[in-house]
Amino acid sequence: MLRKNPRGLPFIIANEVAERFSFYGMKSILVVFMTTMLLDRSGAPAPMSQEDATFWYHIFGMGNYFVPVIGALIADILLGKYRTIIALSLVYCAGHAALALDDSREGLAVGLALIAVGAGGIKPCVSAHLGDQYRHAGSARLSEGYSLFYLAINVGAFVSTLMTPWLLEQYGSHVAFAVPGIFMGVATLVFWLGRSRYVALPPTPLRDYVGALAAPGSTRRLAALALLFASLSIFWSLFDQTGSSWVLQAERLGREISLPFGISFTLLPSQVQAANPVLILILTPLFTWMLYPALSRCMAVTTGGKLTVGMLLAAASFALVAGVQVMLAQGMAVSVVWQLAAYLILTASEVMISITALELAYTHAPSASKSFVTSFYLLSVALGNGVTALVTGLFAKAGIGPDTVVYFASFSVMALIGIVPLRWSLRRMAAAQALP
Repeated sequence: MLRKNPRGLPFIIANEVAERFSFYGMKSILVVFMTTMLLDRSGAPAPMSQEDATFWYHIFGMGNYFVPVIGALIADILLGKYRTIIALSLVYCAGHAALALDDSREGLAVGLALIAVGAGGIKPCVSAHLGDQYRHAGSARLSEGYSLFYLAINVGAFVSTLMTPWLLEQYGSHVAFAVPGIFMGVATLVFWLGRSRYVALPPTPLRDYVGALAAPGSTRRLAALALLFASLSIFWSLFDQTGSSWVLQAERLGREISLPFGISFTLLPSQVQAANPVLILILTPLFTWMLYPALSRCMAVTTGGKLTVGMLLAAASFALVAGVQVMLAQGMAVSVVWQLAAYLILTASEVMISITALELAYTHAPSASKSFVTSFYLLSVALGNGVTALVTGLFAKAGIGPDTVVYFASFSVMALIGIVPLRWSLRRMAAAQALP
């Protein structure tokens, strides 16, 4: 499949696999590390409460997805996408080094801040750089390219969310944070090796850049796009809890897995997250090359339809984990299979929402500002994490923890309510003639 795509694609895909290994590996163990292994400056144990760990986990997520605006402007106006990715990847590596070398609260703060700058800064550039490779290809080729890109993300995420919690359990935080850092170093090297094969567009002078954004029709189209992404933030408010509140719930579940031929094993709480990337690897090609084409023979498969059904599925997944929490509150022994079923529903939601939104960000941006408009999409993730942090803080004051029935049910209801602004923003997009 790669031979039918641009020459630089193998390097972009390999870079993405390694970079996502580093990011999701580090992220998968954050809550467990903060609640069980964190030290103070003197070396004495100083773990966070579940509420504090959940709050700061989502504050990091918010920062990580806010910085893309800055990285995008640097790429579009000053350095170009390629040089921005290389420079900020080095900052990213430094953040991993800080986490690996210092397991105090200060080391955690420095490491996460550097990773937020590095990882956040390159996010809109990498996906827009991928789109640049398809400048003269049709929309179907571009869609396939983004599907491959999304598969690459989840190959790295799947391996790392299985391996990194095991490294933390067996060898401690220094090794568990160092291995993702090594993978980020490899990601940077691989991306540099492909430099002669890329379509690398130069930065745009500031006057031309502003002119493109202010061109007739562009302002209205971009405003409608920004409203759409803002309405999707509630999805990210739910989705990113797979690394926080869902991990806390998994600690109380029976995590023994029995397979045919006498194969059995026990998952660590943080390893349950690996269900999401492996399901992405299954569902993305299933939806892209089988489900959507089959449905299109008897009905219109629209952008709005995908996003709306995706939001409904997200609400259903949290209704299911709320039901699991009811069983736990009644003292029942509950299998992790119930949470895995919720992962299946949430992952189907992700395929419908995330890939669709990523394509919209690139295809509806002026050619001079692809990275900047892609950062709109990432800002919706930042806003979603901010909402989760705010709700978690408010609930904590009321004595409601992040692993309670009320907590999960509230987010399910929020997703259902979120369909109203989503449908409104879709109508605005259609009015701006920016929606397929």
